[in-house]
Amino acid sequence: MRIFDITSCDVNNGEGLRVTLWVAGCSHHCKGCQNPQTWDFQGGRRFDQSAHDYLFSELSKPYIQGITFSGGDPLCSPDDVAALAKEIKESMPGKDIWVYTGFTIEQIEADPKLRPILNYADVIVDGEYVEALRDVTLAFRGSRNQRVIRLKDGKIIKKE
Repeated sequence: MRIFDITSCDVNNGEGLRVTLWVAGCSHHCKGCQNPQTWDFQGGRRFDQSAHDYLFSELSKPYIQGITFSGGDPLCSPDDVAALAKEIKESMPGKDIWVYTGFTIEQIEADPKLRPILNYADVIVDGEYVEALRDVTLAFRGSRNQRVIRLKDGKIIKKE
């Protein structure tokens, strides 16, 4: 997996104080995307042991509520992201996991390659960014078609 950055103490990409992992690569190429520099699957740097150790060091801080996977689209690297989410959930069960993706929850549920993330994510913010539906009043999303979907044990408990 390749990443663009790890942001510590992020308050913009989920509830509470978070660590955000910016995953490289996106196939959606949404018009008006705020992060087009993250579309390149070969961009950024490799998520190596040093990046892994830094991520876990930041996540282990008691004031950090959880991790957000963003990008790019984390689900364009579904195996790596699911494996990392599993490791976080098992080693730090008190931390929540948010995933921003251009895929819809229906696409995730229907695709065996994407579905594993549902076992570890607490919140999925789904759907491509649609510039014509941009709404700056929405919490944690950029366009009205996107949804904040809360999960428990891989099942949808609330769609906002």
